[in-house]
Amino acid sequence: MVIRTFTGSVTGIAATTVTVEVSITGGGLGLFLVGLPDNAVRESEQRIRSAFENSGFRMTARKCVVNLAPADLRKEGSGFDLPIAVAILAATDQVVAAPLTDSYFVGELSLDGSVRGVRGVLPIVAEAKAQGFRRVFVPRENGDEAAVVEGIDVLAVESLREVAAALSGELELKPVRSALEESIVEQPYADDFADVKGQQHAKRALEIAAAGGHNVIMIGPPGSGKTMLARRVPSILPPMSLEEALETTKIHSVAGKLGTAVGLMSQRPFRAPHHMASPMALIGGGNSPQPGEVSLAHNGVLFLDEMPEFGHSVLEVLRQPLEDKHITISRVRYSVDYPSNFTLIASMNPCPCGYYNHPTKECSCSAAAVRRYVGRISGPLMDRIDLHVEIVPVKREELSSAEEGERSAVVRERVMRARAIQAERFRGTGIYTNTMMSSSMLRRFCPLSEPVRRLLDAAMERLQLSARAYDRIIKVARTIADLAGAAEIEPSHITEAITYRSLDRESWGR
Repeated sequence: MVIRTFTGSVTGIAATTVTVEVSITGGGLGLFLVGLPDNAVRESEQRIRSAFENSGFRMTARKCVVNLAPADLRKEGSGFDLPIAVAILAATDQVVAAPLTDSYFVGELSLDGSVRGVRGVLPIVAEAKAQGFRRVFVPRENGDEAAVVEGIDVLAVESLREVAAALSGELELKPVRSALEESIVEQPYADDFADVKGQQHAKRALEIAAAGGHNVIMIGPPGSGKTMLARRVPSILPPMSLEEALETTKIHSVAGKLGTAVGLMSQRPFRAPHHMASPMALIGGGNSPQPGEVSLAHNGVLFLDEMPEFGHSVLEVLRQPLEDKHITISRVRYSVDYPSNFTLIASMNPCPCGYYNHPTKECSCSAAAVRRYVGRISGPLMDRIDLHVEIVPVKREELSSAEEGERSAVVRERVMRARAIQAERFRGTGIYTNTMMSSSMLRRFCPLSEPVRRLLDAAMERLQLSARAYDRIIKVARTIADLAGAAEIEPSHITEAITYRSLDRESWGR
């Protein structure tokens, strides 16, 4: 007789149903795992044997064959322990087999029989619901995360004995109450724009970036407040929609970085990798591909502090996700696709010593050294950054001022109004911010009057800008117009957009 239980295997941020088949037969001894298991799955035999012994169950002395179907799908991780253990218990008549057909199981077993949390529970539970299963058994620590998926009973368990008692009808487990309605209530941000003294020009640029989804690089000397400003950008971005929150939570669940008390992430992520990070750490990968920083920053902010200090190969891998809003990790037998729609906020010193264009300190770098330093960021990558913002140190009288700056909540209201205009403009097109417009969309949604076109053409010729920079200036100008509530792009909007191309100026570094 073959006993079947059901679980899920995560690929990317989606899951596939896996059927665990167990057959107890004669003709040998031991547990035989088949169905393309990785080392973590193969090691489940020792964990299951110990868990049985310490939970008062018996392990069969006959040959036990465990098949993980489909057999051509590689099975990874320790979440298969619980479904394999339950199937063996049912095959040896230690639990009732009938309730197994409508149940999903996921969890790692400790040697004492307790059930430990695993990665990727949220996409697995979503797959269980999609396949019509009635309930899913998950580790206690994954209960809130799993309960985000409505329409399926989530039973959070602490031990194998508890699972067996529930299946046999000896224990009634209450489903974990869905925390969805409470989860989407956004938690307040610790950092606020009101904490930043001065820097009105930089705040304005970051407001434009938040309103249109534009990428920004801030250029300024050490201590001028670049990092302080960047850390406050999530506080002026619009609150995440339910769809965005679910997708973001799935990514962090798969990566094992879901460090929230409730199941659903309500704050936009802010990721700030160190400049020693490898290309794989940034884009994801590994023998068992995991999301990288560009995916963990999905629907949020990726902050690269001192961008020229990152390796050339590290920076160049950013070009695809910045353009396509997703990253594909390819292997010989399969490929994995992760979403990576983030806002890039980068910072850099203007030169090796850090004091080029400083109002009071003299720069000791030659013009060639300044150009070489800025040249560490390639032209194609720089063209994908919409706003180049020069940051100057705050004056002492501004620092000592008791006057509070504009709060993030006020800025966010303007950003949300601009986003609402864009949502209406792009209804039915599959995009929702100005930065996502293609060249054909620019002609449709951003027609330029003759005076505006002449002004832009003159700037292009003088600054020797690329075609990509031309499009990005128009996109930024469109966002500035949205913030102003203007129906058309006006000369003042295009002029302000041109001022945010500092590194394109012929005079830079001379």
